[in-house]
Amino acid sequence: MTTPPAASTFETIRYEVEDGLAIVTLDRPTAANSINLAMGRDLKDVAIACDEDPSVRAVLLKANGKLFCAGGDLSSFVTFGDQIGVQLKRLTTDLHAALSRFIRMRAPMVVAVQGAAAGAGLPLAMAGDLVLAGRSASFTMAYTAAGLSPDGGSTYLLPRLIGMRRAQELTLTNRRLSAEEAYEWQMVTKVIDDDMLASESMALARKLASGPTEAFASAKRLLWGSLGDTIEVQMEHEARAIAANACGVDGTEGIAAFTGKRPPVYVGRR
Repeated sequence: MTTPPAASTFETIRYEVEDGLAIVTLDRPTAANSINLAMGRDLKDVAIACDEDPSVRAVLLKANGKLFCAGGDLSSFVTFGDQIGVQLKRLTTDLHAALSRFIRMRAPMVVAVQGAAAGAGLPLAMAGDLVLAGRSASFTMAYTAAGLSPDGGSTYLLPRLIGMRRAQELTLTNRRLSAEEAYEWQMVTKVIDDDMLASESMALARKLASGPTEAFASAKRLLWGSLGDTIEVQMEHEARAIAANACGVDGTEGIAAFTGKRPPVYVGRR
């Protein structure tokens, strides 16, 4: 097991890498894993660590305690005084940098959600490529209930995941979705019994960590890019990506394994 040089500076997150799998654990359980300035910085730094470490082939994002993330730490906001605007720009700059890197990094990310994902905790969960929710999980925007507007890319992600009308409803009414409702609305990939969430999310993340990393990376880029490209541009990106992957180590291995009727052994090199 290895840790990045910056791991010793993390105040609010636990981070470890083993056999190609990076495990990121939100670790402010007594504060509902709410996001203060320190966690914002830690999320940014750990996302960069995942993005830059060539040994990381998949990421599992989870939380310590009963709740996944209650969103911004409003108790800490009170202490900002007349500097609240400056401090929230610092916090959102770090949080947004983290979310951007989680979404665009080479490695696929599995998110395991237990309890509430509220406020910024909701887009943090939605940033996963595969999102597993325990049956006790719930999802709510919560921002306007505190007189605030959304952040964390939620106004970008939600309309694309669930449609504009449902995104408007969640944002303006602060409706709380159950795990089953979130699945029906296509916000999560799968709902799992609470006592199986840890083991199933770990098993899925380990499976991804042993898969064709570069093909996953290309697929992620293609899927996100499709939101802003024409069909012709998208197909050109697809053509270039499949050609590049076929020439790579994992593509060569995958084709050889398929034609040889054996399981592939991917190494995940760039």
